Amino acid sequence: MVVLTEQNMNELEQGAAKAREVIINTVYKVGAGHLGGPLSATDILTALYNQVLNIDPKNPDWEQRDRFVLSKGHSAIALYTVLALRGYFPVEEMETFDGMQSRLQAHPDKDLLPGLDMSTGSLGQGISTAVGMALGAKLKGDSFMTYCMIGDGESQEGQMWEAADVAAKYKLDNLIVIMDYNKLQQYGWAGEEEARLNPIQNPEIKWKAFEWDVTTINGHSMKEIIDACQKAKKTVGKPTIIIANTVKGKGVHFMENNYLWHSKVPTEEEYAVSIKEISKGGLNHDS
Repeated sequence: MVVLTEQNMNELEQGAAKAREVIINTVYKVGAGHLGGPLSATDILTALYNQVLNIDPKNPDWEQRDRFVLSKGHSAIALYTVLALRGYFPVEEMETFDGMQSRLQAHPDKDLLPGLDMSTGSLGQGISTAVGMALGAKLKGDSFMTYCMIGDGESQEGQMWEAADVAAKYKLDNLIVIMDYNKLQQYGWAGEEEARLNPIQNPEIKWKAFEWDVTTINGHSMKEIIDACQKAKKTVGKPTIIIANTVKGKGVHFMENNYLWHSKVPTEEEYAVSIKEISKGGLNHDS
């Protein structure tokens, strides 16, 4: 069990704040990219790559590394940022994001960038590849864990539930799925903003019905994220899903819970306000 000290907590929170700053700075400078979903996922990704995953940035193809699949591939900019800050490639390369010759495309391409375990973008498909990785590890006797981040919006895809069924059937206790449950997708059935429906209601009940071990946490609490992952590693005989309650656009007041910031470039004034808010010192421990 990882014991998280006050210093560890502060370092992780500062790392997440730095990641948010890089994400916003990148989108502003290149004039393209998603913000809402990446900002809601930043704390989870920071915790994973700095505290949870068994990885080596100097040896990204290490056979026994833990695998990570970003099923909600449109949030790639958050993953790139965390990888860069972890040492997989220079942070300065973020300025090439979404460029024609860049390794940092709008959706992850594992053939371009070391540290990526799967190319994703078509929503609902990433979890299937994660199931395949976990099943392959079981068959080969490998000890690595497979992690997969899914979105609540893509949970409307039927393929998600086919994968969930298969994972439970083969008792893939080496698979940990994390739902970025920010409860706000870009498009909805309702025409009125205030009438937008939550993408998935009662996910705990649904995943339990598929015989998964289910844990619900605050997805902006480093302690809860790490504790949930440690608990999941000890689960025997079934896969685990961590329902991480998050805030879309986390860290910038006018982006939070605003679907318009799913994918939008800040103006000069919005950029200045965003960076000021993010750079105040990171998150409170109970935020």
